[in-house]
Amino acid sequence: MTRHNEEYRWTEILRQDWPLVFVLSGLVVAAFVIFPLLPERVPMHWNAAGEVDRYGSRFTGAFAIPFLTVGIYVGMLLLPLIDPRRANYTKFQTAYRALRTGLVLFLTVLYAAVTASALGYDVNISRVIPMALGVFFIIIGNYLTQVRHNYFVGIRTPWTLASEEVWRRTHRLGGFLFVAAGIISIFAALVPGPLSFWVTIAAVIGAAVVAVVYSAVLYFQSNKTPK
Repeated sequence: MTRHNEEYRWTEILRQDWPLVFVLSGLVVAAFVIFPLLPERVPMHWNAAGEVDRYGSRFTGAFAIPFLTVGIYVGMLLLPLIDPRRANYTKFQTAYRALRTGLVLFLTVLYAAVTASALGYDVNISRVIPMALGVFFIIIGNYLTQVRHNYFVGIRTPWTLASEEVWRRTHRLGGFLFVAAGIISIFAALVPGPLSFWVTIAAVIGAAVVAVVYSAVLYFQSNKTPK
């Protein structure tokens, strides 16, 4: 286990992330296996009613999400190296790993749902995605309070970046907000029709807006000139 006063070492993190590396490797292998099985036009986007409104090529359908997932993971692994507050990452390694894991698993579920739909299976995207998002938001919310001051991860507003106290208090509220948004999203998946989509979007945007406004209010309150 890396101690808090040690430097962030991406090679050590990668070694500890072997389950995620296994999943990412599986995604890439699956893409090559699935590619010849897909139709020429692959569903890529669904509207609020759960109807396909955009198609992509066979190549895009097979490789876009796996390559995107690998790219995001590598970015999350390496971005701390250029963060001026790099030392802080060793203080929330468990939370950062949970965020990486949640994101990779969410995109894996998304890939499985899209691929199954393209292969002709009856997949209710309007239920699968809100549920998967809900779980992802709950993971974020549960670990958000552990995230320390940095420039790439967490609720980054001009006010949280300017004050560690504002950062801490905003993330404490943000954790609650994202868990609530996740629970709402899961229940929204049970609602029929377009309402499920809009409830999920409203919950996410609401959580983000409240957190941003709260950080601004905290900052300006703490910097009021005494009368």
